Amino acid sequence: MKLSAFLPWLKGLLAAFIGAGANSITVVVVDPVAFNFGSQIKKTATVALVSGVVAAAGYLAKSPVPETPKTEVTQ
Repeated sequence: MKLSAFLPWLKGLLAAFIGAGANSITVVVVDPVAFNFGSQIKKTATVALVSGVVAAAGYLAKSPVPETPKTEVTQ
């Protein structure tokens, strides 16, 4: 697989994961007592991780891994 075909796909997957993780800041705004960057950092990180995984799965559903070109071996 050529790197030039793979890199845009990888960047899209990473962008989906990071964007969804950044959206977890919303829960900090909505409920700062239960989700915060202090004593409840584990809960906040869990929300970011799960959100990122869901977004990455959605990206993979729309843009599966690029196929490698088939080459025939001749003898």
